[in-house]
Amino acid sequence: MHGLMIQGTSSDVGKSMICTAFCRLLADQGYSVAPFKSQNMSNNSYVTVMGEEIGRSQGVQAEAAGIVATVDMNPILLKPESGMKSQVVLFGKKLEAMDGMDYRSRFYEQGLAAIDQALLNLSKEFTHIVIEGAGSPAEVNLNDRDLVNMAVAERADVPVILVADIERGGVFASIVGTLALMPNPERVKGLLINKFRGDIGLFEDGVGFLESYTGIPVLGVIPYLPNHAIEQEDSLGVRELAKTASRKPIDIAVLKHPYLSNFTDIEALLNEPDVSVRWVEFVADLGVPDIVIIPGTKSTIADLRYWKQQELQEHLKLLPNESKIVGLCGGFQMLGEWLEDPCGYDGMKVELEQGLGFIPGMETQFTEEKFVQRRTGVAHFEKTDIAVTGYEIHTGRSTPGNPPLIHYETGSEGYQGGRILGTHLHGFFDSPDCRRAFLAPFRKTKKLPEPSIQQEIDRFGRWAQHVKQHIDWQAVERMMEASQ
Repeated sequence: MHGLMIQGTSSDVGKSMICTAFCRLLADQGYSVAPFKSQNMSNNSYVTVMGEEIGRSQGVQAEAAGIVATVDMNPILLKPESGMKSQVVLFGKKLEAMDGMDYRSRFYEQGLAAIDQALLNLSKEFTHIVIEGAGSPAEVNLNDRDLVNMAVAERADVPVILVADIERGGVFASIVGTLALMPNPERVKGLLINKFRGDIGLFEDGVGFLESYTGIPVLGVIPYLPNHAIEQEDSLGVRELAKTASRKPIDIAVLKHPYLSNFTDIEALLNEPDVSVRWVEFVADLGVPDIVIIPGTKSTIADLRYWKQQELQEHLKLLPNESKIVGLCGGFQMLGEWLEDPCGYDGMKVELEQGLGFIPGMETQFTEEKFVQRRTGVAHFEKTDIAVTGYEIHTGRSTPGNPPLIHYETGSEGYQGGRILGTHLHGFFDSPDCRRAFLAPFRKTKKLPEPSIQQEIDRFGRWAQHVKQHIDWQAVERMMEASQ
């Protein structure tokens, strides 16, 4: 199996996006290509067609490659919880929660075996592999137990391309320093400069310096591409969302939990031309929005207590009747009357926790078994039925809301009553028809025109061609073909 690995000088330099572009470019050329990330840490997961959890970035990369995502593409997923622990998901299934020391001492050998098995499985089905690293490979205190960077490149026996983000400054020091501290820097065969703004011609001397100083070719300088419409994965993407949002007629305030997860549920709303999305960390900054969204969380009760301490319930009650309150997954559970978690499956042992009380009779009990499933149903908005598709990932089992929001072939789910709307379904707003129906009352009240239906753009193709235009793609191909 031919391949290469994308590593970065730090987190959020664009590794996932580069891998997404490479997967699409290789697929367009007729190669059988798969993404791979041995270990991913994120609360923003992706559900496979088999109902298993992997990192969001590998799911997106599989979509870019035009293939079905599987657990072999991300065998180890770490989901941070409260109390300095992370839930370990192995081959798509919950294993146990561990702290950092426990994970390093007890899981390392098991992790290596999982990585080897996943690579073997992929090699039987695909001819090419695009591997994503994590964070920085120069974390000298972690390299003896590495499960995600250079150790993986060596096990897969692939060359490495090192990516640096010029937008944050210090690009020369970050590249030179990373090469000086990382193990086996001779495996790095190319450099990429990402998120460049301005005249690329002004960086020619910088390219010359890097190539002369490091002896490694700079394969390209990729300009920053705004509004690429490709989902982001980790919490660093939340800051990027905040940068892109501007005040527009319909004001949506999204509560930013300490244990926020699946924030990509909100990204689709940014596609609406008359909608602005703003993050709210403190109730005092809530204001009087048209819509309040309480998103998903990895620790529902811990985040519920965070907001109750700030008297969120009282502030929401004071909002005008026209304001909509929306709960998604953990946020939906918060809107009920009671939550029970005597065994601490949500992160802390709680016999009985009072919810925000906006959904009468709704109680949530947390269990050891996690509900993970893709779902397709119909949501009812006034006199309109809208098809919705998404997935559920949650441990809490909630009593049915009445009236329900979504009807499935095997029952119903969610709640819609008055100004309250709630559902466990991630991806609820991904459908343009669903967003249109949901926002219609606000547009009517504000006398806003109904936006024209825009043709769906090939976001993966657009991004991939942008990358290809600014790199030496033939050099990348030669690099992959030389690997075995």
